Amino acid sequence: MPNKPVKVNIEKREKFLVDLTAFMQGKGFVWGPFPEIYGGVAGFYSYGPLGKLLKEKVEKSVKKTFQNNGFWEVECPIVLPDIVWKASGHLDTFEDKTVQCSKCKSVFRADKLIEEGHDVSADAYSDVELLEFINTHKIRCPSCKGEFNQEIKGQSLMMKTNVAGIESSLRPETATVTYIPFKRYYEFFRRRLPIGIFQIGKAFRNEISPRQSLLRSREFTQAEGQLFIDPSEKNNWEKFEDVKTDKLPIWDYKSQKAEKEHSDLSVNDCVKKKLFQSKAYAWCVWLAYKQFINLGVPSERIRIRQHHPDEKAFYADDAWDIEIKLNSFGWTEVCGIHDRTDYDLLQHSKFSKQNLTAKNANNEDITPHVLEIAFGIDRPVFALLDIFYSKSEKDAGKTMFKLPYNLAPVDVAVFPLMKKEGMPEKAKEVKVELEEDFIVEYDQSGSIGKRYLRAAESGTAYCVTIDHDTLKDNTVTLRDRDSEEQKRVAIDVLNSTIKSLISGKLSFEKL
Repeated sequence: MPNKPVKVNIEKREKFLVDLTAFMQGKGFVWGPFPEIYGGVAGFYSYGPLGKLLKEKVEKSVKKTFQNNGFWEVECPIVLPDIVWKASGHLDTFEDKTVQCSKCKSVFRADKLIEEGHDVSADAYSDVELLEFINTHKIRCPSCKGEFNQEIKGQSLMMKTNVAGIESSLRPETATVTYIPFKRYYEFFRRRLPIGIFQIGKAFRNEISPRQSLLRSREFTQAEGQLFIDPSEKNNWEKFEDVKTDKLPIWDYKSQKAEKEHSDLSVNDCVKKKLFQSKAYAWCVWLAYKQFINLGVPSERIRIRQHHPDEKAFYADDAWDIEIKLNSFGWTEVCGIHDRTDYDLLQHSKFSKQNLTAKNANNEDITPHVLEIAFGIDRPVFALLDIFYSKSEKDAGKTMFKLPYNLAPVDVAVFPLMKKEGMPEKAKEVKVELEEDFIVEYDQSGSIGKRYLRAAESGTAYCVTIDHDTLKDNTVTLRDRDSEEQKRVAIDVLNSTIKSLISGKLSFEKL
């Protein structure tokens, strides 16, 4: 087997997941499985009011990172005829390996059964290795604790449908539908390479017994960037020079085999050591890593794992995953970066009978290579909830949700100290002004202490309290979520002050 398994404290993780799930449901982040009143179907979830706001903040960050680095956004259909999926290979090969309980007959994805209890990547295991691991480590059915049958079976992940009599499927990722309009991109970008395209949208997979909340849904939101590039220009990538000294947490295949931890290496060293096959690909790995740093995921919780030789797709020249260490599930894949070479455009050219070539600098016909950054929105959302949710050990188990301020679902909560003496009226005036720049919540029920607590539990970045002094001097009390410190701020500079605080240009202590 590729690397030695490390047993994990399942009970501790399960306890945390129970608490986290209760928090997500109780605070209106994630509900489900959906539809709950009909018993629910595994793998389908709805975002509550705070969850939807958080998801939108994540999407906004992803869009900004892609757009700032030369990628343009498109939106394509989610249902396509099966000839497309035949060309891409999904129709015949997109499946997972399953194992069935001999007692209750429940079916589970074999590699995930292993990974849930051991910090090991099992998706590259052969059928024999999967069964050997399950038997050696006495893994039992999560539903009834029965033993598993000694047979591995494949199950297609495609969700089938029929459109006007044509056999079709819902897209299992956004990548394929992003490749198909290549001729349109080529014309739009004045017949020049490279071309950067990204897409954020729904995808669907007939997942086998999904039991990991938003990490393994049957309906989910993907965010994928595709870089179409002249293969001869992969090592002539100007943007590489801007990032070559930046450090990446690299966990290469040899380190995995030797049971070593990941190492911090510069982007340049990764290319010199041939860990990455080209400068353009190295830049894509850096950009993928940057996506999660920009989302506020602590760097010490991130590693970039190289695919095992027998795990890498046959058409891939390079393949690495970004993994985040979660409190609930340990090291978890959240992103894949692949050099897909010319496979996709050649396949779709063959099946569609269309010319999907471009011209190089010598005016010769070439088939561009595709460098892909593939991840979802739901997994980063779950990661943020997992990492930044906690219970205070000092303060009677008080719930805290200290995610980065710029990602707070609600930016500002506005409270009148009392429901009299004109305070509610003034508070509503302040709310209207703040709404020009922020997501604002107004709350006048309960004691001010309880309102502060509710806001903190929801992750709200700042609270603004209108009190007696406000009516005298037009200042308010501004309260910081994490430090719980309070400062007086004039209403006429309140918007600009909060904006500077959220962006990090101003620290609360210096107010």
